[in-house]
Amino acid sequence: MRRGAFSFRFALRLAAGAAGVLFAQACAAQEAPPFGEWLAELRAEAAAAGISDAVLDAALQGAARLPRVVELDRRQPEGVLSAAEYLRRVVPAQRAETARARLAAHRALLDEVGARYGVQPRFIVALWGIETDFGRRMGTFNVIAALATLAHDTRRSAFFRAELLAALRILEDGHIAPGAMLGSWAGAMGQCQFMPTSFTSYAVDYDGDGRRDIWGTLPDVFASIANYLANAGWRGDQTWGRGVLLPEGFDDSLIGRKTIRSIGEWQALGVRRLDGSDLPTRQLPASILRPDGPGAAAYMVYGNFRAARRWNPSDKFALAVGLLADRIGAP
Repeated sequence: MRRGAFSFRFALRLAAGAAGVLFAQACAAQEAPPFGEWLAELRAEAAAAGISDAVLDAALQGAARLPRVVELDRRQPEGVLSAAEYLRRVVPAQRAETARARLAAHRALLDEVGARYGVQPRFIVALWGIETDFGRRMGTFNVIAALATLAHDTRRSAFFRAELLAALRILEDGHIAPGAMLGSWAGAMGQCQFMPTSFTSYAVDYDGDGRRDIWGTLPDVFASIANYLANAGWRGDQTWGRGVLLPEGFDDSLIGRKTIRSIGEWQALGVRRLDGSDLPTRQLPASILRPDGPGAAAYMVYGNFRAARRWNPSDKFALAVGLLADRIGAP
């Protein structure tokens, strides 16, 4: 019996030792190589993909790992804002006032872009305002350095390596100079905050000068926003949704994006506009959201809400876009 117990304990120690070795090996395998060594390998890959030495020299010379970028990537918020708190911060009265002024100032261009891509100008302006406060807050990080830091890091290296290579291609194609390629700590760029792969897919050279300049050319900025939404399934003949009243005893299991009913079906279940009147008669597919739970504000959302979530997969973000567009109040 004692021998059996000893053998069992010995086996446990062997297993624990083996597990420790495997864990150490796994950790070692996940450790990134020294940054300089990694950068040389990345440069070779970029060169093989057709990025010129001149661009690589300009973009990568003096590149170093940025501890601040890693810190921001690791930081977890201490608390999560409620939808009501988020909307108060993102859609304040001042932003709505500025958005109306920006729409008026660029009305002709926005109407032209909106007609071409099938996106109402007020939604273009709303996204512009929420992303960068109408171009005033585009980020101050060197995009190449930030992406190189995140690509070298092991947490999401494959994702950011692809973004880094796409950013180098943008430089190679002459859309922006290396020193002017500034953005967020995560590599989102320009007045519409496109990641490099989104730039590649959706940015537009609307003014025809050979550059897709989402940093300083408003025709390119507006057209790029509209092109992204159009490719996400936006419908120019529909709005995003609306606030609604739910009846007492409403079945909470019906709340959420997974449940889709026609507007008429929601009407039959007692859902009404905020003023208590009937819902629109157009039979769009719709879902009911109540992001802050029982007793809080409820919203009926349509296909364009889902298209806005393709931009940023957050219900709060998509609500902010819709509500700011409503406060702009233009077609």
